[in-house]
Amino acid sequence: MKLPIAIFLSLTTATAVASQEPERNIIRISTDNTDLIFETGPNNRLYQTYLGPRLLNEEDHKNLSWHHYAGTDGAVSTRGWEAYSTSGNEDFFEPALGITHADGNMTTYLYYVSSSQEPVEGGTHTRINLKDDKYPVEVTLNYVAYPKENVIKTWTDISHHEKKPIAMWQYASAMLYFNEPEYWLTGFSSDWAREGQLSSQQLQPGKKVIDTKLGSRAAMHAEPFFEIGLDGPVREHSGEVLMGTLGWTGNFRFTFEVDNVGYLRVIPGINPYASTYELKAGETFTTPEFIFTLSCDGTGQGSRNLHDWARRYSLKDGKGQRMTLLNNWENTSFNFDQERLASLMKEAKDLGVDMFLLDDGWFGNKYPRSNDRAGLGDWEPTKEKLPGGIAALVKSADDAGVKFGIWIEPEMVNPKSELYEKHPDWAIELPNRDTYYYRHQLVLDLSNPKVQDYVFGVVDRIMTENPEVAYFKWDCNSPITNIFSPYSKDRQGQLYIDHVRGLYNILRRVKEKYPDLPMMLCAGGGGRCDYEALKYFTEFWCSDNTDPIERIYIQWGFSQFFPAKAMAAHVTSWNRNTSVKFRTDVAAMCRLGFDIGLHELSADELDYCRQAVANWNRLQPAVMDGDQYRLVSPYATNHAAIEYVDKSKEKAVLFAYNLSPRFQEKLTAVKLQGLDPQRKYLVKEINLMPGTKSGFAFDGKTFSGDYLMKVGLEVLTRRHNSSSVIELTAM
Repeated sequence: MKLPIAIFLSLTTATAVASQEPERNIIRISTDNTDLIFETGPNNRLYQTYLGPRLLNEEDHKNLSWHHYAGTDGAVSTRGWEAYSTSGNEDFFEPALGITHADGNMTTYLYYVSSSQEPVEGGTHTRINLKDDKYPVEVTLNYVAYPKENVIKTWTDISHHEKKPIAMWQYASAMLYFNEPEYWLTGFSSDWAREGQLSSQQLQPGKKVIDTKLGSRAAMHAEPFFEIGLDGPVREHSGEVLMGTLGWTGNFRFTFEVDNVGYLRVIPGINPYASTYELKAGETFTTPEFIFTLSCDGTGQGSRNLHDWARRYSLKDGKGQRMTLLNNWENTSFNFDQERLASLMKEAKDLGVDMFLLDDGWFGNKYPRSNDRAGLGDWEPTKEKLPGGIAALVKSADDAGVKFGIWIEPEMVNPKSELYEKHPDWAIELPNRDTYYYRHQLVLDLSNPKVQDYVFGVVDRIMTENPEVAYFKWDCNSPITNIFSPYSKDRQGQLYIDHVRGLYNILRRVKEKYPDLPMMLCAGGGGRCDYEALKYFTEFWCSDNTDPIERIYIQWGFSQFFPAKAMAAHVTSWNRNTSVKFRTDVAAMCRLGFDIGLHELSADELDYCRQAVANWNRLQPAVMDGDQYRLVSPYATNHAAIEYVDKSKEKAVLFAYNLSPRFQEKLTAVKLQGLDPQRKYLVKEINLMPGTKSGFAFDGKTFSGDYLMKVGLEVLTRRHNSSSVIELTAM
């Protein structure tokens, strides 16, 4: 029997295709310690085949499979971990990308097109190009791997050439998969004065979501970072842990989904809440950077990975020194004048700090800033308080021998202000409902280019008229309320995103014109703490809560992801039940500052503070630029201990705190880490009150690094709210 030629050709072609091994495109993204590997499947879609410790033998990559076996209705089927899963495909779980096309179709399939790799500063940039086969939609997955720091950052570019705009209702920065017996999530909750609080839970089948919908002061209730224990609950010194953070100063969302067979997918990105994004043909939507490290030695090593990466590649002036300062807020609040400030500048010099920082309350004339109900937006010095303006303050600081810094909150406006009277349409405010005020203020609409020019002009005018200004504390006290943009009337679904992008436009202009200007990122405390913002700021304010006991917990939480150099801490009068020494020792673990009336201090206390400032400056290479080791957790004990070791292992500093020891509780030695085991170290207690001597038997003695790491030092005591600072010097 002869077959019709068309059928014959069809069968022979099918046989030939079936007999051929599909082309395998294997893409490897590597650090010195981690491999992230993708492969195209027979359907030419891209799948994650591996994320874990670096594979030593390249030929082993070929043994990885693009699919995983999963039980379905009692049968065995295959499932692929698609690198950037999309809505409407055969996967039944949370996608990374959701699009409604111009014709109303809500499905997208992405197929592999090409990939490339090129060197960038500190690492390698991998681009993977994907494309839908039915619609002109293109997606580029970007990965930059930093080998030495064991950090990978990833983001996604989305574009299209459909005839009309497409509506994107999901647009994650990345998608990562894991297959482990169990998963333990450590999240970081927050509120005013309670930032960076750790809590852990085991992830169960279904979705766990951490997100925020606040718009501007976005991290007020949840921090944009997390940890996942992959072999049990997260541990400090051992175990496999994924540590991830999103570089986005607005609404974010982390989705953790354990599916029906126990696989975990992690999806970080912008929160699409009230943010369906209309993408026009030819435009590219770029997601925020997701930065992660995979540590096989617990969160301690993961933190050191991120700290090194941040100082080298992300934090503004990450390799530079930091200034100590005296702030006036806790001392004067809004009640000061030019003479009072000049006197405080002399106190700053006497204290030995580098700078005097003028906080809130210096501006407004028609509506003077005498409380938080008026003046925001009117950035002219109050003539009654400051007849000489900023120029006179700069001169007074120079005469005193210190630098001058100033507080601003340029993204906000009080309704009781000249700015609001002139430009009510510049504020985010509903046109047809009663206005809700958070802290008596409104958020300016940064999606409006005119508002961007105005906010940039606040900094530019101060710096143009007073180029000696050495520092800005940039605050942001309100989340977005009354969500409506008078400027973007037909694009309300894009306001949350366009607002943050407007902020970045402003900060980019400031950095380009004033590249060496240090700035503190503040948002009613720690309401902003992400690595995109920190490209423009040298540090962030962890919390308005400066109670030293609370600060130990707050700084412990933030230190999981940020180096000490990025964290600002001040000595204040909060919790007067603790000593000035205890308060100062806690603040000295970060960028050290003071916000206290020096007249409150005794002569001995003032001498102590001067000594502590001098020691902090001397030990900057260890505390600001060294490796951090969290040795004793306040979450697990009534004590805390943190150590810093400089990169040469020549110098180390141990901070030890006794919080609320129980009666006659057992005390154990603190075993140090990161020292050279072959070298000898002189151990000396510093930051002692004048006239007192160390109460430790080891003070002034020499020990090997090996001994200090294996046996340790007995530095913890049963004295409530007490502290010790131990300096170690290699001999």
